[in-house]
Amino acid sequence: MLATQKLDSDHLKEHYTAAVTEEAAGQVLEDEDELDAEQQLRRRLALAQLRHYPDPVLRMTAREVTEFTPELEALVERMKQLMHDAHGVGLAANQVGIVQRVFVFQRDAEEVLGVVNPVISERGDQLETDDEGCLSMQGVTVPIERTVRLTLEGRDERGGELRLELEGLPARVVQHEVDHLDGTLIIDRTTDEARKAALAIVRPRPILAAS
Repeated sequence: MLATQKLDSDHLKEHYTAAVTEEAAGQVLEDEDELDAEQQLRRRLALAQLRHYPDPVLRMTAREVTEFTPELEALVERMKQLMHDAHGVGLAANQVGIVQRVFVFQRDAEEVLGVVNPVISERGDQLETDDEGCLSMQGVTVPIERTVRLTLEGRDERGGELRLELEGLPARVVQHEVDHLDGTLIIDRTTDEARKAALAIVRPRPILAAS
């Protein structure tokens, strides 16, 4: 298990500020060139611990959590740290190989939340199309239409009830993470043209044998 550390509050605020200034794409903050050498190393190490397309676990439907244990709390802390180090704004449990209905996301500049057994109970009527990326599909950005406002219900990692009214980027990230828990990827929600371009990036290339 990855050793965890307390997230630096000033770094977290900068992290989120970048997102709300339209440098975010789905799960990914798009300012990698501005990372220093240590941050780039942390990002590479974090990404190496995630599952990447076409890993079959990304297509599995996650199971509901029935027990709130210290192990679950440790999982959420690990995911928060991985998300932070990978320079993301959300991460679902199946992206770390755990097929349980758990995700973490950056709600705002002050708070990263773990959500267990999430349910989007209400969706607003307004839709918006924006580009999204995914920590499990590096190099891919595709346009996706999402609800702008929603209500999220679930529990935190200790079993406490959650009910969140979200809009804008946090609402988009939550929809992205719930999709992950249902085995749905961004390539499933985009246009045919964007899907073909994305698959050209992430599909394993055949190894040609020497004649």
